[in-house]
Amino acid sequence: MIDKNRHAPDFIIFFVTFILLSIGIIMVFSSSAYSTLLSHGDQYFYLKRQIFNAFIGFIALVFAMNTHYRVLYKFATPILLITLVLLVLTLLIGKVSGGAGRWIGIGGIVFQPSEIVKLAMVIFVAKSLSLNQKYLKYFGKGLLPQLVILGIVCALILAQPDLGTAVAVAGTVYLLLAVAGAKMLHLGLLAVGGLLAVVAAIIAEPYRLRRIMAFINPYEDPIGAGFQTIQSLLALGSGGLFGMGLGNGRQKLLYIPERHTDFIYAILGEELGFIGAVLILILFVIFVWRGFRIAVTAPDYFTSLVAAGVTIMISFQALMNIGVVTGSLPVTGITLPFISYGGSSLVFTMTGVGILLGISRYTKST
Repeated sequence: MIDKNRHAPDFIIFFVTFILLSIGIIMVFSSSAYSTLLSHGDQYFYLKRQIFNAFIGFIALVFAMNTHYRVLYKFATPILLITLVLLVLTLLIGKVSGGAGRWIGIGGIVFQPSEIVKLAMVIFVAKSLSLNQKYLKYFGKGLLPQLVILGIVCALILAQPDLGTAVAVAGTVYLLLAVAGAKMLHLGLLAVGGLLAVVAAIIAEPYRLRRIMAFINPYEDPIGAGFQTIQSLLALGSGGLFGMGLGNGRQKLLYIPERHTDFIYAILGEELGFIGAVLILILFVIFVWRGFRIAVTAPDYFTSLVAAGVTIMISFQALMNIGVVTGSLPVTGITLPFISYGGSSLVFTMTGVGILLGISRYTKST
């Protein structure tokens, strides 16, 4: 049966996603070719994997785009519960890498449950708020259910440990509550409480405190906690207006850590210059504009919040990553959506875009 209310998805969102993804694949290869030639004897090591990740992500996008939003509403709670179970399993049997146990393997497939929980929380909070819309101005009935779940999710993520993702999830939910129309008093109290929680998490782990000190003045520890920030700023500064040319960057030659993941924007800025770096920002701004336009014209309150939540989730993570790379925020492990190397991050970000495109097929004309 053909749904007469359904129309073509938002082409601009799809086009922007495709451009960002294409730039990301190119930059993953450029930033990783030298190091993987030394470590694996194959300069295409990460390129091949990122192309595969993009292919799986595209399949996920198409599937999500063709899934009716009523299915999301129906399964919002089961999806979140499954994700919580996966987060618990990550702590018990998770694969440890770089001192953190953030990955879990099922049937030979290794993925990061904390990437799933970003989307799961957006869908769950959207449904919860839509069910309790008339109580939104009341803290107990309107906000407390979402905050309790958020606290459990963030506690599980912090236990991995992964402060960056916990902040990304909490920030997304907070901004979604603001968009939904929560009282300014409640939002102010939540902001203070969240800040205190972040301070407590930093104090609890000495390495996080060192990162804060390095953020204030990275040159106090140039070969330690401040090393990544200094090398990142050197890369961005070396790019100038037009860049050193694709493939000609120097900081990727084993100087800057996480060059193909968390700090890929620094390599992009070095090779493509200020023009290339600003182009990425413009593409994300267009993405945000179209995402909120879909939210405003969505068919109902639930889909409006889901569209806003997905847009916030992706743009907030991009803002965090670029803030870290430019020295505007303390160093934390957060990837740049569509650009950075990573299977779980890319696939579930593309799934989010698919959900956004699916909602755009039912938007009301303006």
